[in-house]
Amino acid sequence: MSGGAGRQGRDGGADSPELSIIIPIYNEERILEGAVVELCDRLVGCGFGYEILLAENGSIDGTVAIAGALAERFAQVQTFSVGEPNYGRALRLGIARARGSIVICEEIDLCDTEFQLRAHGMLSQGTIDMVIGSKLIAGAEDERPLFRHAASEIYSALLRVTLGFRGTDTHGLKAFRKATVGPVAARCVVDRDVFASELVIRAYREGLEVVEIPVRLREKRPPSINLVRRVPAVLHNLARLAWAIGIRG
Repeated sequence: MSGGAGRQGRDGGADSPELSIIIPIYNEERILEGAVVELCDRLVGCGFGYEILLAENGSIDGTVAIAGALAERFAQVQTFSVGEPNYGRALRLGIARARGSIVICEEIDLCDTEFQLRAHGMLSQGTIDMVIGSKLIAGAEDERPLFRHAASEIYSALLRVTLGFRGTDTHGLKAFRKATVGPVAARCVVDRDVFASELVIRAYREGLEVVEIPVRLREKRPPSINLVRRVPAVLHNLARLAWAIGIRG
């Protein structure tokens, strides 16, 4: 499913977007419409064309219908479905579909326009390839429950120990130039939650210019998938990632 052109413009310039915002969505019927409308409102007068790609993956509520209605309502919004709950595959396909020279991987419960505009300005200079909005770097404000912050710290530590990760965070907000990072995404082999980590680690390893900036994390709703239930799958995919990057390269 995808939206065509000709609906409300909101000054986005969807026919020739400079910026592509990819938002994976899964069972988000409660917040989807409000978040997308607010994002479009905040980007009014931003000075560049943009598109919003809603990457639906395996929803069983009203998410698909709401996303389709938003694509009909706004010229800047498109939506597609991957047919299964798979965050990484949704991001990968969104990156491949993105028409903008700058791509931002967002989260529907964040939609941080401050990060989007700052990252766009940094990447437009042409000397930086990727900007990561880190919730773990000095100066960041992580307002999630303490156990979720701790889980993020442990996960990043695992990446540093097993794969030599040099940053502080791989999940969450990321922005990059498609010309340099798009081919890296195409070479990634792991999907689901760990795709984002593989993308960032490969970017570092391939010598791209990666910069982290602190963000303030204020979620609009609890996680759509239980953290404890995610652990076995994440560990399994981490093992696959260690094999793919650490051994195969």
